[in-house]
Amino acid sequence: MDTIMGKQSICFQRPPQIVSAASVAGQKEGEGPLGALFDEIEKDPMAGQATWEEAESALQKRAALLAMEKARRLPGPGVPPVRYLFSGDLLGQLIATSFGVMDLKLPLFGLYGACSTIGEALMLGAMTVQGGYSEAVLALTSSHFGSAEKQFRFPLGYGGQRPKSATWTVTGSGAFVLSDSGGHAKITGATPGRVVDYGVKDSMNMGACMAPAACDTICAHLEDFGRKPEDYDAIVTGDLGTVGQKILIDLTAERGYDISAQHQDCGILIFDPEAQDTHSGGSGCACSAVTLAAYLLPKIESGEWKRMLFVPTGALLSTVSFNEGQSVPGIAHAVVIEHC
Repeated sequence: MDTIMGKQSICFQRPPQIVSAASVAGQKEGEGPLGALFDEIEKDPMAGQATWEEAESALQKRAALLAMEKARRLPGPGVPPVRYLFSGDLLGQLIATSFGVMDLKLPLFGLYGACSTIGEALMLGAMTVQGGYSEAVLALTSSHFGSAEKQFRFPLGYGGQRPKSATWTVTGSGAFVLSDSGGHAKITGATPGRVVDYGVKDSMNMGACMAPAACDTICAHLEDFGRKPEDYDAIVTGDLGTVGQKILIDLTAERGYDISAQHQDCGILIFDPEAQDTHSGGSGCACSAVTLAAYLLPKIESGEWKRMLFVPTGALLSTVSFNEGQSVPGIAHAVVIEHC
């Protein structure tokens, strides 16, 4: 099989492996359905820091250190030291990342894919390992409810009413160490996403903004690899929520693909819609990252699932462009994760 697949996909000839994963989540996330699966739950929303932004940086540093420590504890010859770091967040100039990973002293590739960032990080990290440019890399991302609301919407003290289409930004961080051996899950393929804009201007309906991009990437992936939805145990999007999920299933059906039986969404999985007031579900860079680390990846590692299409989704929302009346484009990156 060729490395270059179809119009925009990649097939990894020597699939890099996910050798360790770490999830650090906030208290609200810890009270949800996946709470018992997270490595750490931080009950203090400030994480002992002075600002929301510093708190997010602290969560990212903890997840990174935990993932690397897990990799060091693996039996056998062990995983080589991490050489490069691929990370990003939602804040301007990636300040949660730059201040969070500064003490790690690792060369950094700063990434911005909005809430799809962990997909971009895993994809680029896998390309780096397969290309022989590093024996081990770290893929990382984070988000925080307080810092995201402060930057993109309203001060928390404002107390504005949230519509039912709104999602709740996940507080937490997810980290993954990739290497050429040592894991029970491997990245066998990827489909980088394109920017897709259906003209949606509602910043409180991220699902509607991102669903067209998710459809575009999923359909491109299936076409490039010549596969059908049933070739996957699960097709998991990042944070479309209940509103975006319905739109995605309708859009893919129009393209000739029925993904309703395989589709799951991290934004729906992470919160309890009955017990937790999160409206459409969860969102933020950490939503798909911590859900992958704590819930999805173990299903692949155990062999319960053989193959998953992991499709983190991102709304490319800017306060500048939004205040100037522009729409909110979306992007989605697809990563194929299989059992070793």
